[in-house]
Amino acid sequence: FAFTLASIFILAGFGYKISAVPFHFWTPDVYEGAPTPITAYLSVAPKAVGFAVIIRFFNTVFGDGGAFIDPSISTFTNIPWPQILAVLSVITMTLGNLVALQQNSIKRMLAYSSIAHAGYMLMALPTLSSQGAYAIMLYLFMYIFMNLGAFFVVIYVKSQGGGESFDDFRGLGWKMPIVGIVMTVFMLSLTGIPPTAGFIGKFYIFASVIKVGPQLYWLAIVGAINSVISLYYYFRVVKVMFLEGEPSETIVVPSASVLAILFTFAIPTILFGIYWVPIANWVSQSLKLFIKVM
Repeated sequence: FAFTLASIFILAGFGYKISAVPFHFWTPDVYEGAPTPITAYLSVAPKAVGFAVIIRFFNTVFGDGGAFIDPSISTFTNIPWPQILAVLSVITMTLGNLVALQQNSIKRMLAYSSIAHAGYMLMALPTLSSQGAYAIMLYLFMYIFMNLGAFFVVIYVKSQGGGESFDDFRGLGWKMPIVGIVMTVFMLSLTGIPPTAGFIGKFYIFASVIKVGPQLYWLAIVGAINSVISLYYYFRVVKVMFLEGEPSETIVVPSASVLAILFTFAIPTILFGIYWVPIANWVSQSLKLFIKVM
């Protein structure tokens, strides 16, 4: 009983760190209430640290191989971890996406979408393999650029007298065309549409799940359905920027420093969707070193 209880607490701690359902309740309110730069940091850093600890934990407990491949290690303290993690992934990505659909604040929408992205990354954990860990690390690397870029656009629009709601972004693509185009790139990547970094990240996640075999095909299907759901609220941002509002008579061009930051996030988001091999190799070497030092 003591080991089972400890395992439950471990799972709860991991879930809280990465904002997995049902340990996600702090995320939307904290993201919305905190200054946007802090929100951007919170949307990335805790997930990176949380998944690093999770990978280390499961590598230590199970080693490489996967519980579905070797039934002898399918449980830890009589808990079917792979099945629990798969269900946790489904609930997390589904709830995150469905609630994000209902938001009128782009900042709060990004908060719930970050919960959904935690669900996508959780998809690779039931494989309990090095390929799953590799996919998570690659996805996290890609996620940093597109997510921080989207939050920076929100910060910039607010600094120009706008706000964080969808109404505040109405016609933005005509008033600030560079900002609108860059934001569109981030929305495409967060959805997972090629040729963006987000597509590569999701490709590796889905590949690690499918490689396990028919046991996890259902998880890949649910993940694909959730990606389609996310298409609606991400493209809602693009819609209000370019298809709503009156065309602006004046065009606002961001300062050189703002453009530098925007392109710092936007260029890797596109580049790593076209030429990702060096990043994939770097992540592979990092994973080998990470596992070796454990």
